[in-house]
Parts: sequence; C-alpha cells; structure tokens
Amino acid sequence: MLEKLKIKIIEKLAFWKLTNLKKVIKEHGPAFLIILIGWEITEDVLFPALFYFLGEYIPAFYALIPVSWILCLHPIAVPAIFLVYLKISNKNKDLEKVNKNKDLWHNCEHDH
Repeated sequence: MLEKLKIKIIEKLAFWKLTNLKKVIKEHGPAFLIILIGWEITEDVLFPALFYFLGEYIPAFYALIPVSWILCLHPIAVPAIFLVYLKISNKNKDLEKVNKNKDLWHNCEHDH
C-alpha cells in the first residue's frame, strides 16, 4: 500500500518537472496567465471587499481584511485552479473528437 502511494505521489510530482512544465506553459500560457491575474484580483480586491461587507454584520470579519493581503495563497490556489482548467479543457477536446467522428459517420453516402 505504501509503495502504491509512493508511486502515485511520484507520478503527480512528475507534472511539475521543468521539461513538462515548459510544454504545458507553451500550450496553455495565456490561460495560465489569466488564471494568475484573476486570482491576484480575487485575493487583493474581492476578498477584502467581501470581508468588509461581512464585517458590517459580524465585526470579526474586519480582522480578515489585512490577513487577505498578508497571507499568500498563490502556491496553492493557482495550480489547483489551473489543474481544474486542464481537466475541463481535456474533456472538451475529447468531446470535439467524438463530435467530429459523429459528423463523419452522418456524412456517409450509403444507406444506414
């Protein structure tokens, strides 16, 4: 069981090797940049605004406004969001392949 866990961890970490990272960034660079900038806006603007709004009702939330600027969640949030994006985009590519195959089938000249 521990050996299987070790193998799974090694496989997951292989994604972050420099050679694989270069390939992924080259293919998905703009998406990664948008995710990074979107997270920066969320962390520095939306979270403090949300905590200010919630502080109007529960004053303890006011204390979280500076925490959202001090605590950096980029190393956790950006890769997690990017991996979700990769999963979704791969599913869309698979669906495009299936639809393309269906179109080829329906364009046949002979009777079914």
